[in-house]
Parts: sequence; structure tokens; C-alpha cells
Amino acid sequence: MKKLVLFAWLLAPVAAVAYHYGPGQDRLRDDEASAAAQHAQALATEAREIAAADGDAAARSLWAQAEQAYAEALAALPNGRVAEARMLRLEHAKAQMFVSQLPDARRTLAGLVEELSADASADPKLLDEARDALANAQYYTTWLMRLEGAAREEWEPEIEASRQNYKLVAERASDAEQRELAAQNVESSIRLARMDLKDLQGLPLPSQ
Repeated sequence: MKKLVLFAWLLAPVAAVAYHYGPGQDRLRDDEASAAAQHAQALATEAREIAAADGDAAARSLWAQAEQAYAEALAALPNGRVAEARMLRLEHAKAQMFVSQLPDARRTLAGLVEELSADASADPKLLDEARDALANAQYYTTWLMRLEGAAREEWEPEIEASRQNYKLVAERASDAEQRELAAQNVESSIRLARMDLKDLQGLPLPSQ
């Protein structure tokens, strides 16, 4: 019995080391990812409040901090945390759109929508949110393409994709307010496609 107790006592440091470099590392990374995500969410919330009061430019520095924090949360997240990674990718892409990273955000959102659409177990609300964010990215991409003088055959597929995504969001909306907002976005995408370039050049870039 004494030998058994001594053997267990000798193994205790080994077990501690094994935990530290095994499951313990995942726990540490999980805590780090959670802290970064909470910090990013707080920054994004503050950025939205400032943007609503003073415009997007006033909130840009906060969006930059939020984008960095979301990136840190994604980097720290342990492997296999698929649902959490998808949510963080979505929020990170939203932040990117406010800090001149629209092309990167659009690529991320397009991949995320495709991934979620192919996964029957995926959260449908997350898919709707990702699709709405993708439609926004496509809308702003079209606006910029038109201002840069792109030919209709270049920007028209982009705004049509935006319209279709807004339409899907409207059809799947769970309440009247969401449906109304999505319907307004559909109309906005149609107006953007039909608007004369001279009229578009006289307008400020809309808030994202």
C-alpha cells in the first residue's frame, strides 16, 4: 500500500505537466479567446453607438481595435470549435468593412455563407445574419466599383447577388421589422443598379 501511495505521489508532477501541455493548453486558449471576444464585442458595441451619433468616421478607431480583437480571438480559439469560430468570423468580417478591408470581408462572408448553407446542422439564424452581411458587402462593393468607373458588366452581377441575398433574408425573416428592413434593402439595391452615375457621384457613401 505504501508503495502504491509513493508511486502515485511520484506520478503527480508528471500528470500536472501532461495536463498543462495537453487539455490545460486548450483551457488557457479557450479563456484567452473568450476574453478577446468579449473585449471585441464591447468595442463593436461602443463603435456602433458613436457611429449612430457622430458618423462612421468618428468610430473608425474603435472599429480598428474591434477588428484586431476579433482576429486575436480567432487565433486563440482551440481547434474544433466550429460554431464559435463561425460566429467570430462573421463579427470579424463586419468589423473589417469599417476599416477599409471590404474585399477581405466580402471573401470571408461569401465563404461563410457557402459553408453554412452546406451544413444541415448549422444555426439558421447565423446563416441569415451572414447572408445579410454578405449582401451589405456586395452592395458597398458595387457602389465603389461604380464610382471607380467599372463597366456595367463588371458591377451588375455584384449588385444582383446583393439583391438576391437581401431577398432571401426578407423571405426568411422571423418578424415584421426584420422583413421590412430587408425589403428596404432590396429596394436600395435596385435603386443603386438603376441610378445614373452622375447622381451617384453626388451622394455620400452610405453608412455600413
